Amino acid sequence: MATEPSAVPTWVAQLRSPPPPKSRVPGVPDPIGFSAPSGSKVSTAPNRLKAPSDEEMETLKLKKAWEIALAPVKSLPMTVIMMYMSGNSLQIFSIMMVFMAFKNPIAGLLATNQAFERFQSESNAAQILQTKLVYVAMQLVALGVGIWKINSMGLLP
Repeated sequence: MATEPSAVPTWVAQLRSPPPPKSRVPGVPDPIGFSAPSGSKVSTAPNRLKAPSDEEMETLKLKKAWEIALAPVKSLPMTVIMMYMSGNSLQIFSIMMVFMAFKNPIAGLLATNQAFERFQSESNAAQILQTKLVYVAMQLVALGVGIWKINSMGLLP
């Protein structure tokens, strides 16, 4: 019985020679971030974004620094709820909650300069100092929540 030479399946043939791309509709701009295929003659020059100026970069750095400075307070409500719900008795869960309530702010306080070093420049040094002070204050508030918990557990004299 003679076997037919192996024919290429249709899906393999379609992968080897894909259909031609649809023509671009005039008047409709490409989406942001779209890059035309390498073989196409579509011009993407109007869609390119210009690089931000130095002033814009400083503003963006300062906004990001403020986000980092306020981050400890954003997690504080969940921490307070978890501590309240864990109770005041000495159990493994409440002990772990107290440990985390002290570990995270202390680690944050020790890493304050590393958290803000990528945003630091000579032109925004005073503003970054303000964000560092707010960050330290927020970490101290988080430590205060830990002290509240150990006081409610009866571990403080």
